[in-house]
Amino acid sequence: MPKLEISGFQIHPNVIRQMMFLCILLFMGYLIADGLYFMISSFLGAITFYVILMYPMKYLVIYKRWPSWLAALVLMLISLFVMVIPFIYLTTIAISRLMPVVTNPAIINDVFKTIHDYLLSNYNIDVLNAENIQMLSGHAVPIAQKALGGTFSTIGMIFLMYLILYFMLVDTRKLEHWLNQTLPFKRANVKTIISEIRNLVYSNALGIPIVALIQGFAGVIGYWIFGVEEFLIMGIMTAISSVIPVIGTMTVYLPLAVYQFIVGGSYEGIGVALWGFIVIGGVDNVARFLVQKKLADVHPLITLLGVFLGINLFGFIGLIFGPLLISVFFILLRIYIDEFGKSDEFYKT
Repeated sequence: MPKLEISGFQIHPNVIRQMMFLCILLFMGYLIADGLYFMISSFLGAITFYVILMYPMKYLVIYKRWPSWLAALVLMLISLFVMVIPFIYLTTIAISRLMPVVTNPAIINDVFKTIHDYLLSNYNIDVLNAENIQMLSGHAVPIAQKALGGTFSTIGMIFLMYLILYFMLVDTRKLEHWLNQTLPFKRANVKTIISEIRNLVYSNALGIPIVALIQGFAGVIGYWIFGVEEFLIMGIMTAISSVIPVIGTMTVYLPLAVYQFIVGGSYEGIGVALWGFIVIGGVDNVARFLVQKKLADVHPLITLLGVFLGINLFGFIGLIFGPLLISVFFILLRIYIDEFGKSDEFYKT
């Protein structure tokens, strides 16, 4: 192939072939990604569980001499009963109790109206007026519908996830070799990517649920003590809200305290508020400190943006995948700058 010359600038035939080849690869990659987009949650879930189960898999295969297929099946079953089934159970409870509220926002509007009437008549506070409630519902309800709606295909997603995970575990050595040979970065940066992604997966897939479960359990106990009628569902909501940075569980127990103060009495309302500030807030600080001391420390803004991104893309499960995607994006950006950033040596080659 002759050289292509444009205004005195020559392009080597190898560059032309390379660009044509990249265009074909990108086009085919787009077709594949578009056709398999429905599997993205399963694929991300498989990667998450692979990172968690990778070292136990190596231990069973290398040190205990188990067949790789048997080790993979045993670890998958353990993860199913320890992590997946409890998660599905809690999610099912949340959906069954929250879906009537999400499909009929008038229920929650009535609750806010009760709080608004009380605050207005006793303290002349006009925050939860009809206009503000309507605006809040207009933003919150679609997010809730997206989160809950994305969970109905959970069984199919989990089946595909475990199917992918099985082959990843069985071919662990081949997969690691392929990554080391394929990723277009320096060996040191490849190790950095693998190490930081592993820490992020631990932080998001283990750290966030652990902190959420501890806070949710603390919430259930307190809400039951102080007479909250739906103490179980409010505990689940407390666990879910714990992923929101800074304000977190306050978005649940503060409105609940006001509502209990109105419908139950001063003892119940003040009790829920104090329990939230002292116990739930204290548990959050202690648990988050202990967990993140061992795991990756994800910036609160990344977590906040990741929650909205994840719910929009994947539904409820996006609470874990969203922050992970944004964190990986910034890791790759940093690696790109290290590999191809401006330097005299780069422009001389």
